[in-house]
Amino acid sequence: CTSIQSEQTQLTTERYYHKSPKPKHTITMAHILSAVSGTEADIVPITRALISVSDKTGIVELCTYLHSKNVELLSTGGTAKKLRDANLPCIDVSDYTKSPECLDGRVKTLHPKVHGGLLGVRGNPQHEKDMEENGIGKIDMTILNLYPFEATVAKGAAFEQCIENIDIGGPSMLRSTAKNHAFTTIVTSPDQYAEVMACIEENGGTTLSLRKRYAAQGFSLSAAYDSAIASWFTKELGEESPVVTRVYKPEFALKYGCNPHQKPAGISSLLNSNLPFTVLNGTPGYINLLDAANAWLLVKELRAATGLAAASSFKHVSPAGAAVAVPLTDVECAAYEVTPEGAAKLTPSALAYLRARNADPMCSFGDFAAVSDIVDEDTAMILKKEVSDGIVAPGYTPEALAILKSKKGGKFIVLEAKADFVPDSVEYREVYGMTFSQKRNDIIITKEHMTKNVVTEGGVDALSEGAIRDMIVASICVKYTQSNSVGFAKDGMMVGVGAGQQSRVDCVKLAGRKVTTWHLRQHPKVLGLKFKQGVKRQDRVNARVRYIEGDFTDEERTRWEAQFDTVPEPLATSEKDEFMKKASGVTISSDAFFPFRDSIDHASKVGVSYVAQPGGSVQDPQVTQCCDDYGMKMSMTGVRLFHH
Repeated sequence: CTSIQSEQTQLTTERYYHKSPKPKHTITMAHILSAVSGTEADIVPITRALISVSDKTGIVELCTYLHSKNVELLSTGGTAKKLRDANLPCIDVSDYTKSPECLDGRVKTLHPKVHGGLLGVRGNPQHEKDMEENGIGKIDMTILNLYPFEATVAKGAAFEQCIENIDIGGPSMLRSTAKNHAFTTIVTSPDQYAEVMACIEENGGTTLSLRKRYAAQGFSLSAAYDSAIASWFTKELGEESPVVTRVYKPEFALKYGCNPHQKPAGISSLLNSNLPFTVLNGTPGYINLLDAANAWLLVKELRAATGLAAASSFKHVSPAGAAVAVPLTDVECAAYEVTPEGAAKLTPSALAYLRARNADPMCSFGDFAAVSDIVDEDTAMILKKEVSDGIVAPGYTPEALAILKSKKGGKFIVLEAKADFVPDSVEYREVYGMTFSQKRNDIIITKEHMTKNVVTEGGVDALSEGAIRDMIVASICVKYTQSNSVGFAKDGMMVGVGAGQQSRVDCVKLAGRKVTTWHLRQHPKVLGLKFKQGVKRQDRVNARVRYIEGDFTDEERTRWEAQFDTVPEPLATSEKDEFMKKASGVTISSDAFFPFRDSIDHASKVGVSYVAQPGGSVQDPQVTQCCDDYGMKMSMTGVRLFHH
């Protein structure tokens, strides 16, 4: 026998109302109820269950099992019909209470025989006496889910119809059952049915730990449901919701957060929502999933905007590279270590990832990949030879999935994006005790953004289709790059990304250095480097980059030279400068306006011919004149793309 006693004391709470000019309200609440004692047991057999569900998934199977255990079934309306159609005996709640449903079904279960049966404390003399005198039988389990209020709102239903889909009886039974969880079991989701049956089968009833857990989930569901109603109602009145309640369902634990000492860590979904990905293989980490979310959105938008298969290569929540499927030149084939014959046979997905990976192959080491289309065997074979942590895509052929599952000793992460997943329009983030909210950046970058306001000489007619495509690729890429950011693109691929700098011109210089390296990887002396047999692919990548940079220490040079049969002649600065004079046709996109012309001046050194930027600076005329001075064509998109 357990009894928890609370002192009857006075509680003062302070409530603050959003946007209210009035002083804060102080509400005094008296008479805190004492706990009611009863006979508590760990295992509670189920003898009578009340079932009232709008989502009837799996309900027949669960009730068939309960019936096999001699559980009496009470039900209402459509649920009762569903059970009877399955030849399951059930008693209508109206027959059980001797009170008919009324008021168009608004009153079905709001009756002492229902709530008394749920709230009665077993083993409490007064409760037992009251129940006997009033003909109230014990109800041990409630299986319910609530009227689909949010779905009704989402369909654009009229105000009155939305009101009618506010559940009253369901939340009341939920709360009664959950409150009395020491003796009653609340079941609120088809996801719980299998566990309920397993628990009863193993123990002869439900355990206290399960009842407590389900009660917590039930109260969370009730809170989320009421919050949705309150938020919708106040929005309909044109007012800000006084309270925002978001209820999360833990999905799986993570090894740690950003760093090993940041434990515990985990992934949750919004209650009654799914995660956007299914894990097909491996164990994703915290940063893996941040990369996956951003990488997937990037390629999904590239695919929609260009009509071409798209891929991205992410590291630390910014793209090292991104690309769409554009055929390779012979020189690019040589630089990317693929034969022209092999390149010609590549599928669009494989071609897109090959390009994305080769934007900056040094930074892509250990990347998280994303592909917009079904991953085929060609794409999987490219990934197989690269050092990579994982991939997200809308699907995989059986051959591709088998290849990827074998990578990294079976630990390679494979995520399948859910095509029907729709995120909330408002996103939230908690930082240091503050909860930030904002409308999700769901703007879709299109050709129109690049063509509606071309401010340089020649206007929109000066833009080729290839230039417009590259403007789109670069702009969508910087949309998912940590700000400040700029990105350079050519031939449908990023060739330099500058992320997370406080100064915009520093972004340009950082990304510009990568563009220079990308160009010089196609220099004849770089293509002609003769490596010793057995030098690994990533070591060859790194060696080429260091050859281009040329700033070796004595110790580093010794180790670098050991990779070659014959020590290469240095690539002189004059040779690099001469080669870079031929660079042209590159596009630069910026996530915000260029405040000065210095960024354009520097961009001119790496072959930039096209510029996409939001505009909006007092220096716009100066920057436009700078572009005209260099013969660049610039589009002002009118869309800032900061990303943090």
